[in-house]
Amino acid sequence: WPRPGAPGAARSMDFSNVLRLKRNAHMGQKAPRQKTPGRRPILLVAIREAAMTTTTIIMCAVCMTIPLCGILAAIVPYLQRRTEVFAVTVPSVAQDDAYVKGLKRKYAAIMLTVTVALTLACVMAAYAQRPLVLFVLLIGGTFALMFASYGLMLFYRRRMVSYKKERGWVAQSQQSVASLGAEPEGFPRGLSLKWNLLYIPVIAVTAAIAAVGYSSMPELVPMHIGFDGAVDGWAQKSVGVVLFPVLLEAFLAIILTFCHWQMFASKAWKEPGAPASSAWAYGMFVRANSIVLVGGGVLLTMVMGIAFELYIVGVIGIGAAVIATLVACVPMVVPSIAVSVVYGQCGSRVFLRMQTSDAMLVDDDDYWKLGIFYWAPEDASLFVPERFGVGWTINCARPAAWAIFGGVVVLTAVFVAASILMVG
Repeated sequence: WPRPGAPGAARSMDFSNVLRLKRNAHMGQKAPRQKTPGRRPILLVAIREAAMTTTTIIMCAVCMTIPLCGILAAIVPYLQRRTEVFAVTVPSVAQDDAYVKGLKRKYAAIMLTVTVALTLACVMAAYAQRPLVLFVLLIGGTFALMFASYGLMLFYRRRMVSYKKERGWVAQSQQSVASLGAEPEGFPRGLSLKWNLLYIPVIAVTAAIAAVGYSSMPELVPMHIGFDGAVDGWAQKSVGVVLFPVLLEAFLAIILTFCHWQMFASKAWKEPGAPASSAWAYGMFVRANSIVLVGGGVLLTMVMGIAFELYIVGVIGIGAAVIATLVACVPMVVPSIAVSVVYGQCGSRVFLRMQTSDAMLVDDDDYWKLGIFYWAPEDASLFVPERFGVGWTINCARPAAWAIFGGVVVLTAVFVAASILMVG
């Protein structure tokens, strides 16, 4: 016989194997069953591969989250109403003051420095394939940006209070603007609350998918995947598991509808020195935000609910469901940032070239505790535009405000308890 590796050795060895198999068959012996080394369940391998791909995509998305939040926080002073600087009421002419501009630049420079440092840390964690470290940086970095922004606001707010006294900026009278009835015809308005009825067919479609796909639903559904891509949480097939996406959609629909109602329930901002133009700008601001909220909210709720429902019934993988949800976040996050930058708080950037004045017609700094908490017992308004930021906040002095706080806590607790009971 040829030695191994010599020409013809492969054919000779194959021929010897054939002779051995024939001899075993003649003697009544079964051919030995060849084992496949390293054989693993196909389902677990597929889930792990999909999870690792999903983890990579999430890591890339996280690296974009920190710079977006940091840049938006850095430009907040430039988005505020022209009669406010670091939550301090000033005459509109103060926007052209060199000292005020310097404070804004310092705030923005510090926030951008913190943002760059956190972004570099996230990129290094992603490059090193350390998803757990990246997740910690995401949570810690988000809170770091929040505390840095608020702390700097309080620091420069104290400086603005001193500078305001130094310049003698005092309101000679407390003027306000009130509207009788609705705005004139042609004024921009937000989308009607009836648009939130679109959540009903979305929830119905998800429930129908759950009913049709329940029979083909796998007996065990992976419900949690660790940072290493390994499945570490399973749920047995049940009605509660298959209906969990429906519960999630209903919860999101209630929260987003409340946010939409908050826009209409808020006090409409009107600058005493320019009531008509500021009312127009505020209407455009509300309309743009309502379009983004309703359109992006319905799309996100639909994609998230249906994608995870299809995953639970076994139609698509978990990677596809997570990717679809991340993609659906883009039409809501990006336009929200764009509206903030283009319109500014309450539409303050709509008429940037309006004539400024050194007169202060109103000063309500005493109602804003620590710059962001509104406490005005004599004000019947439940919601008001934020003082430092973009959006709306609540009048903490109203009893209904605490009822709303309690309702949100109860609703969230009910959702969490129901999720635990349904999924386990």
